[in-house]
Amino acid sequence: MASDTTAIVKAKQPSVRYVDATGQIAGRLCSNIAKTLLNGDRVVVVNAEKTLVSGKRGSVMRSWLEYLKIASVVHPKHGPFHSRTPDGIITRMVRGMVPRRKPKGETAMKRLRVYVGVPEKFAKIKFQTFDDTAATKPPAYYVSLSEIAGRIGWKGGTS
Repeated sequence: MASDTTAIVKAKQPSVRYVDATGQIAGRLCSNIAKTLLNGDRVVVVNAEKTLVSGKRGSVMRSWLEYLKIASVVHPKHGPFHSRTPDGIITRMVRGMVPRRKPKGETAMKRLRVYVGVPEKFAKIKFQTFDDTAATKPPAYYVSLSEIAGRIGWKGGTS
């Protein structure tokens, strides 16, 4: 007689990754966050306003102001609505890298939390960064997300 053995598969416990976005390039950071979310982990991002966008200051600002002009021709008051806060911008960038209309992407986006600054409940936690997302050029080659957000209407201030 053959014995039936059942393989017991343990469900992977989702871990929480606490990421500090200070001095990280936005696109690389968001792609790493999207990969982590799709692997089933939760991600908490702090200091979203200190994320960097690479490029010349004038061209970066011009492209963001052009982005804000995109509206519906038929019903301009019904959207699309553009976030002006750094945490909303980072969330939107990650959303563009996740298959958000599929169940896998919907659940992945529910596991993401982005904050401006460091909330008190995360003050004592040690944050990590992704290895390949750090800015390598001098600061003059980058624009911080707080500058961009301040220019397009964020009232939170610039640093």
